[in-house]
This record gives sequence, C-alpha cells and structure tokens, in this order.
Amino acid sequence: MSRQASGAPSDLRKMFSPSIDERELLSKIVECFPYPIQVFSPDGVARFINRAALETIGIKSVESHVGRYNVFEDPVVNALGAADRVRRVLKGETVYIADFIAPYRDLIRYFNVKDRDIRTISADITCFPIPGPGGETGWFAAVFIIKKIYRGKEEIALGKEYIEAHWNEPFDIEKTAKAASLSKSHFIRLFKKNTGVTPHEYYISFKIGKLKEKLLDTNLTIAQAFAECNLDYNGHSARLFKERVGVSPSEFRKLRG
Repeated sequence: MSRQASGAPSDLRKMFSPSIDERELLSKIVECFPYPIQVFSPDGVARFINRAALETIGIKSVESHVGRYNVFEDPVVNALGAADRVRRVLKGETVYIADFIAPYRDLIRYFNVKDRDIRTISADITCFPIPGPGGETGWFAAVFIIKKIYRGKEEIALGKEYIEAHWNEPFDIEKTAKAASLSKSHFIRLFKKNTGVTPHEYYISFKIGKLKEKLLDTNLTIAQAFAECNLDYNGHSARLFKERVGVSPSEFRKLRG
C-alpha cells in the first residue's frame, strides 16, 4: 500500500506533463473539437481559435482574428454587459454566460466576419482559466455552445403567409412587414435576399397564379375571372399577365382549354 501511495504523485506528474507527441494530439483534439473554442491572454487578446469557431462565427481568417481581437474591447460584449463577467476568470473563476445573443449585423460592422444570411447567434458560453507556469492565470478559454443561429427565415415565412392570405387585396408593404415584425426597409431587404424577388413581385406572381386558376373555369368570362381576382380586365392588366405568363389571357385559356 505504501509503495503505491508513494508512487502516485509521480504518476500524476506524468499525466499532467504531456510529451511533445501528447501536446500535438491535444492540439489536434482542440482544433477538431465540434464546439467553438477561443483562447485569450490575460489582456483579452485572442491567441487561438479553433475551426468550429471560425466556421460558426464566420471569421474570415485566423490571421485577421488572432493577435488582433480583444474580448474586453469588443463593443458587442460590452453592450451586452458581459465584459465584467468575463474578467472574473482572471481571478481564477469559471464563468458561465447563458443566452448570450449577438446581433450578426453588429459582428459584420465591428469585425472581420463574412456577410452571411444570419440575424443573431444565441449561445451559452463557459470561460475558464488556464494556469501559467507559476500557477497564475496564464490564459483563459471560452467554449461556446451554440443554441440557435437565427437566420430570419421565420420572418420571411410570416411575410409570405400574409401575402398569400391577402392576395385578393391591394398590396400593402407596411402591413406585410408588420406581420413579419420587421421594419419595412429591413423586411424588403431580407425578403429579396432570401427569395430573389421583392415582396411586391412575390405578391404579383402569387396573384397571377390565382388568376390562371380562375381562367381555367370556363363558367367565367375572362373579365369575370379578372374581377374574381380584384383586377380590372384592361390593357394594363392584360399586358402584365402576358409579361408574366408569356401569352395573353385568351390565349392561355385556349391552350389550357
């Protein structure tokens, strides 16, 4: 028993003093770890970032981030009141930050990140100290558990639902944007980015689709089919139909009749 006890500290020292090969293995594990990890020096400057952090946050390159980014000077971190909490890690504490929600437009504005179809990134963050040679906090790490990458597609779906439910009414961008809980300008930009067309173009296409259905009903005259869609059968509406469909309303009926 005594021999085993006396040998234990030596075994522990071996465990916590990895060889060169073991350090390389550890580095590979951290690099390939599926959750974003960043390592900082005590002044808050980024010293390491793994592949998952680059891909998830959208940072363009390691060179643009490591040695340049400072978490304590990050306006997003400061605006969300998290900088002082992160500083507690310098006292040896492990710090948990739940529901950290970063607006992606702010990340684009302040940092060298890619302009992607993302509105916010929601994450739980764990910061913990890494001891230096003398036992002091030599570095600290932040591990991100991404809860949701919010891309704004929910708002687009709400906008489409509103347009499709009100296709037989005059188009109203204010009401459509309100249904999506967005400002008019933001909704138009986001809708076009996600669908390739403006909300009004989507409304016209949907309305033309409904008109085509009505034109197939031979119990209706062409003028009545237009009226069913809250449209006057005149030169303008007929031209619009031909631009969208490729044939006139009467030709469409003949071809499909």
